[in-house]
Amino acid sequence: MTGQVDTRHFRTLFISDVHLGSKAARTDFLLDFLRYHEADTLFLVGDIVDGWRLKRNWYWPQGCNDVVQKLLRKARKGARIVYIPGNHDEFLRSFPGMHFGGIEVAERAIYEMADGKKYLILHGDEFDVVVRNARLLAYLGDWAYDAAIAINVVLAAVRRRLGMPYWSFSAWAKLQVKHAVNFIGEFQRVVAEEARRNNVDGVICGHIHHAVMEDIEGIHYVNTGDWVESCTAIAENHDGTLEMISWQRIGNTAEVKALPKPQSVEDMQAA
Repeated sequence: MTGQVDTRHFRTLFISDVHLGSKAARTDFLLDFLRYHEADTLFLVGDIVDGWRLKRNWYWPQGCNDVVQKLLRKARKGARIVYIPGNHDEFLRSFPGMHFGGIEVAERAIYEMADGKKYLILHGDEFDVVVRNARLLAYLGDWAYDAAIAINVVLAAVRRRLGMPYWSFSAWAKLQVKHAVNFIGEFQRVVAEEARRNNVDGVICGHIHHAVMEDIEGIHYVNTGDWVESCTAIAENHDGTLEMISWQRIGNTAEVKALPKPQSVEDMQAA
């Protein structure tokens, strides 16, 4: 559906994996999303800044500044903003409880929705065996991912000139690899188990760039996706229900897409 979009106000918004400092960060889509979506509370669920890439090659265009300024303005206007660092912005993990321009830093959080259900909020990299136990291998995987993203950039430019909507090659390629599908399934199960250990009803995380909401053995597992490939966010309505928003901007109008019902890991494995 394409057309003029009114500003929506939510109780809470959750976004992650923006990767500011990466050439693949879709700051244009994110800025447009933040322009049309307000919330009392905004959780930044890790990897907002890509410290790994900035260490290798400094890249900070105006769009990155614009995103930071937009978030700071929301904080000044009264929104509560909680930044939960991920592995790419792990330098912030040294400052739990600190406030920067009205943005508070926390290692993780337990958050109660309007309907009384409690959710564990974390980035999720601590449950990624590659990141946790083999940092060098994680960096090598990061370089391979950069190559896929580079292809994304070229394809996006071609599709834009042809008047075609944004489509992520890297997201598509990732889900064609059986190993990646198996990893996603295992990651989801382990994170859901961590939520169960914390006696909560659900968990909201990021890290693997795979936006989904599904029940895993009684735990509501929610992944926010990212602003590199899927351009997705999770929103809590004022009655406590959650919805997933996929956001793309075209010219002076916004195209809002309702995501199809997510495939289960079993369905992806059978594909």
